[in-house]
Amino acid sequence: MLGTDGAVLYVGKAKSIKKRIIAYTRPTGLTNRIARMVAATAEMEFVSTGTETEALLLEANLIKQLKPRFNVLLRDDKSFPYILITRDHAAPQITKHRGAHSRPGDYYGPFASVWAVNRTINALQKAFLVRSCTDSFYEARTRPCLLFQIKRCSGPCTGEISHTDYAALAQEARDFLSGRSRAVKEHMAREMEEAAETLEFERAAALRDRLAALSAVQGTQGINPRSVEEADVFALHQEGGATCVQVFFFRTGQNWGNRAYYPRADRALEPAEVLSSFLAQFYEDKPCPRLILLSHAVEDAELLTEALSAHAGHRVEIAVPQRGEKRELVEHALQNAREALGRKLAESASQARLLDELARAFELPRPPRRIEVYDNSHIMGTNAVGGMIVAGPEGFAKSQYRKFNIKSADLAPGDDYGMMREVLRRRFSRLMREAPRADSPLPVVERSTAPPSGEGEATLLAPAPSPHPSLHRGEGEEARNDDTAEAFRETPEGWPDLVLIDGGAGQLKAAADTLAELGIADVPLVGVAKGPDRDAGRETFFMAGRAPFRLEPRDPVLYFVQRLRDEAHRFAIGSHRARRKKDIAQSGLQEIAGIGPTRKRALLRHFGTLKAIERASLTDLEGAPGINAATARAVYDFFHARSGG
Repeated sequence: MLGTDGAVLYVGKAKSIKKRIIAYTRPTGLTNRIARMVAATAEMEFVSTGTETEALLLEANLIKQLKPRFNVLLRDDKSFPYILITRDHAAPQITKHRGAHSRPGDYYGPFASVWAVNRTINALQKAFLVRSCTDSFYEARTRPCLLFQIKRCSGPCTGEISHTDYAALAQEARDFLSGRSRAVKEHMAREMEEAAETLEFERAAALRDRLAALSAVQGTQGINPRSVEEADVFALHQEGGATCVQVFFFRTGQNWGNRAYYPRADRALEPAEVLSSFLAQFYEDKPCPRLILLSHAVEDAELLTEALSAHAGHRVEIAVPQRGEKRELVEHALQNAREALGRKLAESASQARLLDELARAFELPRPPRRIEVYDNSHIMGTNAVGGMIVAGPEGFAKSQYRKFNIKSADLAPGDDYGMMREVLRRRFSRLMREAPRADSPLPVVERSTAPPSGEGEATLLAPAPSPHPSLHRGEGEEARNDDTAEAFRETPEGWPDLVLIDGGAGQLKAAADTLAELGIADVPLVGVAKGPDRDAGRETFFMAGRAPFRLEPRDPVLYFVQRLRDEAHRFAIGSHRARRKKDIAQSGLQEIAGIGPTRKRALLRHFGTLKAIERASLTDLEGAPGINAATARAVYDFFHARSGG
């Protein structure tokens, strides 16, 4: 369903298009949400699919892609972390992993957070002494590292353990993560007793410490169900017009963490409706377990089961347990959902008060829903980077942060004003192209509407992708009269309600002149100058048409602005350091005659770091792909002649 401006309002599936549209056109019996949606709809588009299952999967995909205003929307921009034990090296590495499973090895997960992965890896290192270092670091070792000294690695890099014995340790770690933890512990306990009987007390003590580490990792995982080998548990709680879905992950009989989600959903929707839509979107890009436990029964459970089974490639069961251990797991997740939503509501209320106070302090017409903060970072003009961070009613919107590599060749080194002008010009020029203001004319887009299909085929009510993705910003403004809770509205991507510049009157003038050149006059700009001796709490604020002013030292708004500025500084300097590190890693090779971009990439890909290339022997350099004997000799002589003085 499309609005008058082409914005996507709703995506939904229907087995019979005719019946679905007739239901929408009835003068009575519609909920407020549906009535608003129908009133705003100017056009409809249809996509036919072969089966209802295909329609369900396509619906979930389009909702996540197009973010329609009237759909339940899962707001999730992070992939789940996994534990990877590699199989592409003689001494397997244990490491955390995100993204595609492209590297050869065994993947265990998903884990709810990086913290859960790090905690588990630390315990597994103590229990199985498996290395966590990169392959390039491993190859460059000439003596054991600190992890060997503190008994968290067996030292395969320098031959402290044979590859055969190390492979056995790695296999034990795989067995433990695959659910055979009891067998692993029993085997380790037998080895400890045998070592004690043969008076090998040091070996027995080491095995005792490894057993203690295994007990620790199982003990810190909380609930470890006996009757559930592999399952995801979903519990939903609604309060104050907001919704929280708590998800627990159980794999190999162990609790691998939980995560809370706050989907955007109309308060008129029943919990089962929200949960059904949430599930379809949740598994659109994630692996699905064999069992899914829910707190509420969903109407289309059979269709969901069929769709998720087809997507996962194995049979999936969806259940709402009524008793026993599975019910206890759901109740535990439901309690966590209640507590998480309570905390979220309290934080949102506090954030809303801060935004109200910020609007009063800076004389804004309304509390800002999108704040953009800009800062630059460089060293004597080199590796210059501009950073933009975004904040709103829900705090920092990290998925919308942007960095700008300064490209202007005519800037004088260290010209902060010129850097700020370039960053703002690039940011707002693009914004004007991709998200024209509401009062600017939009191009007319011709659309063809297919006739409704027959009743026998599954059809999806779905729009083609809008030529103006940024039009979704309109949902936030129209939603001011929506029933959705104010605190849980999504921060829209688009025009900011307030721009903060890290700097004083000069930086503010550079920013104002840049926006004026672009014809932008209604975006509030505030310069934040550090106090004398850069003392926090003594900042001076600069705004057009106002004398410079300060806020009271203990004013919560001052602390809020300080947090925004510090986050912008952290992001900008982090981006600058990453760029500088990359340049440093390449500059050493650029000085060597005969080493072009192709050979540079080959060396860095093979050795990993400049330090590893520097330490490599002549034989190792000759063994790198694409490096001949003459090139290897040039690289070796360059580093060793230079280090020798």
